[in-house]
Amino acid sequence: MAGYVIRRFLSLIPLLFILSIVVFIIIELPPGDFLTVYIEQLKSSGVLISEEEIARLVKQYALDKPLHIRYITWIKNIILHGDFGRSFRWNRPVVELIKERVALSAVISLFSIVFVWIIGVSIGIYSAVKQYSMFDYIFTFIGFIGVSIPGFLLALLIIWFAYTKFDIYISGLFSQQFVDAPWSLAKVLDMLKHIWVPVIIIAVSGIAGNIRTMRANLLDELRKPYVTVARAKGLSETRLLIKYPIRIAVNPMISTIGWTLPAIFSGESLASIILNLPTIGPLLMQALLAQDMYLAGSLILIMGALTLVGTLISDILLAWADPRIRYGNTGGK
Repeated sequence: MAGYVIRRFLSLIPLLFILSIVVFIIIELPPGDFLTVYIEQLKSSGVLISEEEIARLVKQYALDKPLHIRYITWIKNIILHGDFGRSFRWNRPVVELIKERVALSAVISLFSIVFVWIIGVSIGIYSAVKQYSMFDYIFTFIGFIGVSIPGFLLALLIIWFAYTKFDIYISGLFSQQFVDAPWSLAKVLDMLKHIWVPVIIIAVSGIAGNIRTMRANLLDELRKPYVTVARAKGLSETRLLIKYPIRIAVNPMISTIGWTLPAIFSGESLASIILNLPTIGPLLMQALLAQDMYLAGSLILIMGALTLVGTLISDILLAWADPRIRYGNTGGK
């Protein structure tokens, strides 16, 4: 097991290197660059810009250098100094922009993930154990609805309903007086009053998916011979469920933890944009639209790296949860 973890960890190094190259190339693929977008915006607003000024801006943003030189400079600064470059649009270091939003993104995402796992897994177990009961039919119906409704559409419906029926505008994480106020206990309490709306909206599809996955996996396990044998030996139903079927049925869900880390970092982008949340997701979309290559590239690189790390964590947890899983050579001890 220890050898497998070490091998997987060492394999992350070349994977991260390849990921950084792919990310930088993708960011450079769209025609033009940030300066092209910026000049067009100036022209559309009636501002004329001279060729000398354009040449100065090209040099300022290092756009006159070859692609590989810009990549080497960018990745070298990240490795040696933790410097992800400077955002063209905001004219600020990328690290500062990320620090401003990553905490709120993590808080919303962690609340949502805990909500998804506790409710989704619990209802999934109950639906499997009480198959074809009234509550099973109700939860199955809710699960189908939750999976089929996109998060951004649910956000729009909730905003519309709250505003038209109760004259309440629920967008954002803070009341108006706390939006630009420094952090304090009052601001934290105000955030906790508002955070349940985005948490529920983001968690709905995840809860529905977990209900369906857990129910299907557990039903499959409950029909296997080892469950019948355990019952015949007098093992209590609760102990039987916890010790064997649930432990195995949860494996496919554990394997998705690799997607959880980037989700914690970025949040749910479309729902965050509609709800006006100051998270990483909207920042990434704005960077992509403006072709702010260092900000967009850094965010995508971080999310890709978190996915790789999350996948490694998923594999380790799977080996812990299911002793049948073996790594290395087939049939090895």
